[in-house]
Amino acid sequence: MARTGAVSSAIMASGTMVSRILGFVKTILITVAIGTGTAMGTIFETANTLPNLIYVLVAGGIFNAVLVPQIIKAAKHDDGGSDFISRLVTLATVGIAAVTVVVVACSVPIISIMGRTWTEEQRTLGLIFALWCLPQIFFYGFYTIIGQVLNARGAFGWFMWSPVINNVVAIIALILFINVFGQQTNTVPPLHTVNTWSTAQTVVLAGSATLGVVTQALVLLIPLRRIGIRIRPKFGWRGIGLGASVKLAVWTLATGIVSNLSFFYLIQIASNVISQDGKIVPGIQALNYSSMLYSLPHGVIGLSIATYLFNKMSHASQENNHQNVIHALSSGLRVSSIATIFLSVALIVFSGPVGVLFGNGNNISAALIAQTICIIALGGPFLTISFMMGRVLYAREDAKTPFIIQLISAVVIVGMGFFASRLNPHYIVFGLAAAYALQNVLSVALSHIFLKRYLGDYDGINILSTHARVGLASFVAGIFGSLVLWILGGYSFDGFAWSGTTPALITIAVGGTIMSLAYYIALQIFKVQELDALISPIARKLMPQRHQSRHKI
Repeated sequence: MARTGAVSSAIMASGTMVSRILGFVKTILITVAIGTGTAMGTIFETANTLPNLIYVLVAGGIFNAVLVPQIIKAAKHDDGGSDFISRLVTLATVGIAAVTVVVVACSVPIISIMGRTWTEEQRTLGLIFALWCLPQIFFYGFYTIIGQVLNARGAFGWFMWSPVINNVVAIIALILFINVFGQQTNTVPPLHTVNTWSTAQTVVLAGSATLGVVTQALVLLIPLRRIGIRIRPKFGWRGIGLGASVKLAVWTLATGIVSNLSFFYLIQIASNVISQDGKIVPGIQALNYSSMLYSLPHGVIGLSIATYLFNKMSHASQENNHQNVIHALSSGLRVSSIATIFLSVALIVFSGPVGVLFGNGNNISAALIAQTICIIALGGPFLTISFMMGRVLYAREDAKTPFIIQLISAVVIVGMGFFASRLNPHYIVFGLAAAYALQNVLSVALSHIFLKRYLGDYDGINILSTHARVGLASFVAGIFGSLVLWILGGYSFDGFAWSGTTPALITIAVGGTIMSLAYYIALQIFKVQELDALISPIARKLMPQRHQSRHKI
């Protein structure tokens, strides 16, 4: 990665990092407001998860994988692609609007499926939450459409920073909720139940969730005008070269449907793991919180690097320049591994204190979340590897191969989900977390087979060497982190690390700092040169007079 690419990735990563941190704050506030492992927590989490799940199911893959290569190709037109972009965006917006209307109309059967084991009162409240939250589908789509137009033109920052606004809106609303209605209690019955829930609580909780997504989408209109793109509604879609886009979209839609129906099946299983006798069991909240945490390294580092390199891969693929494609893939895999492997190890080491942050003062809930984290985090590095490999296929406008990969993976996921659903309720979510992790591993193995056919040896020795040395450095750092955790009582409920949110944060901060220092030293010992490519551009921005040399991989 050259300097410009690393700086662009750093800008995106910083935006994603701030957004994820605020997202953690939001999630913690949700557990304070309505609890975790409770009926109220499960019902709202299910309803608020549906919009993003359904959006990704029917359209997310199409927008993310198809738009950028087509917009880059359209930039060669005499008008710079303005007419094509307007027609493509109009088509995509109309499509996602239609999907939203259909989904809202089908909200009753959707909630009936997701809440199969819920009581009638619980399903009714779940339906009310869903009606408030499902319009988010349109705005998730609009956000992605405009964001991909910006990405294709090299304006990466706003797309990654706008979710910050979403989280700020949600945090303000949750603080208001807690102050006006009170925080959830661990009593029997708790303060907030289905029978005591009010319309005002719904407006503040569910309404603010949708308002945040609306704001996140509309704010992207500002940079769109700044870069000189004037998008106008244009409905004439025939004869302008959308045929290639439609063909790609069909395969990508099929891939999204297969992929997300399989995960929808897992979510449906988790949604029905609900406490009916007052005992705490890991349910959809534990799975979603763990999934959010394990995907953090990918979202902050992997996705930022892949977003930048996707443009380079698309340009190189259109010119049939395999060497540049290989260089971009190898560079992305090696540089991203520095963050994804280490952070996955750190997440496992400090899963206990992290669980405390989401346990709402209940160490049993915290421990269940921690155990789920340990399982799902094993698949973290493979998530980024799989995603990066998939970008190569989409860059060359091959959407059929990802469909085949996903179809095989989906069969395995559904099989593991079915097996997990037959376990004792206390272990169902653990089985589902294992399905998440193993699916990523399988996806990497399948992607490797297909990429070998297309690219041949795509710098495999260097990629494996870097991952091995980074993995060893992360393991060494993990030993130091574990020692700090042991000193701070992280292996006993009676220890300092488990005594509250503040001690947990202190444990994570102290242990994380020492573990990071140990990791940095280990990287130097094992001569991991990719570290320079990751941090040098940022250092040059902060201290330009002290960093004049350029680093390339």
